[in-house]
Amino acid sequence: MNQKEIGELRRRFRADRSAISRIYGCYVNANKEVVAYLDESLGQLPPEESEKYLGLLKKTLSGTPGKNLIDIVFSTQQVADSEEHRLLCALRDSQLKDGEIRQEFYQKVIDNLDMDGGNYLILLAHDAYDVPHRSKDGEDLDDASETVFSYVVCCICPVRDGKPELGYCPGENEFHNCLPSQVVTPPELGFLFPAFDDRAANLYNALAYARKPDQLHHEFLDAIFHTEPPMSAGEQREAFQNALSQALEGTCSLEVVQAVHEQLADRIQQHKDSHDPEPLAVTPKEVGAILQDCGATEEQITAFCDSCGEQFGQDAVLSPENLIDRKRFEVKTADVTVTLPPECSYLLETRVIDGKKYLLIPAENGLEVNGLPVDWTQT
Repeated sequence: MNQKEIGELRRRFRADRSAISRIYGCYVNANKEVVAYLDESLGQLPPEESEKYLGLLKKTLSGTPGKNLIDIVFSTQQVADSEEHRLLCALRDSQLKDGEIRQEFYQKVIDNLDMDGGNYLILLAHDAYDVPHRSKDGEDLDDASETVFSYVVCCICPVRDGKPELGYCPGENEFHNCLPSQVVTPPELGFLFPAFDDRAANLYNALAYARKPDQLHHEFLDAIFHTEPPMSAGEQREAFQNALSQALEGTCSLEVVQAVHEQLADRIQQHKDSHDPEPLAVTPKEVGAILQDCGATEEQITAFCDSCGEQFGQDAVLSPENLIDRKRFEVKTADVTVTLPPECSYLLETRVIDGKKYLLIPAENGLEVNGLPVDWTQT
């Protein structure tokens, strides 16, 4: 799914737009016991409550594709005959109305999900989207629908103890601490099935969500989808850095790192400015071209591409968003960490002076320490 398709579904999560009529779920405690089941008609709930439920479900379509939003791909064999795919299809085809199927799904989540011993709420909803035909100029024609996209969306929300707040007690005409017993927090993870590709159902794919890109909850993904677990954003960055350092052993200079960071950051910005809905991707060979411009040898570039193939898979395409932090450029020594805006990284350079290694940053426009202007010491 691309960003445009994700955005099209996100806009449905309002009471006046979606066909979600009921919310299902169960509340699980730290001992993996079901405390309560949820089966509520949205139409009978106060508007502010129904909006909160829809808001939680909408969160599972938030973030960056390839980072928070992970494309799950089923094999042909799984789609033809597998327990995990049958269960997901049964949830969708029954529109979640079959209690036994819902219970089977709840139990699979409870048996496999590790939420660090905390309480959590499983939420499920079914929607049927009458997909409007889109004209050549991109305008939706609501009266010319060609297909109905039937899908289920699930989110897992931690439930935590509320914080004491000072509140007014009318009976006593006094203010006292009020403690909400349990508070549902934004989803930690979730998914949409099937995927909405080319504005139609794709049973070979699902879209998984993780609030923290570095914590994908592989145990949950394996239990529900039983596919090859994707690498988290943190794992991808670490693998990319390892491939660079191993290939450029002894020649991975500050200038090389600056060049790679700058060019990947430029691609991210250009992609953002273009409003291209398709996720941005870069191949190891394209990174190799950057290394070549920095003076890397053919052997080093080949070693880098081979290392990427081993760690990411042959013919892998990488998301630049997962390879660098485009918002900061960080340099560490054993004792000091220096963080700069990426656009200022060119100011930093390395020097060897009298046999000692130094990091140098020009300071032509004044110097402040903890907000206090400091005069240069005259020597």
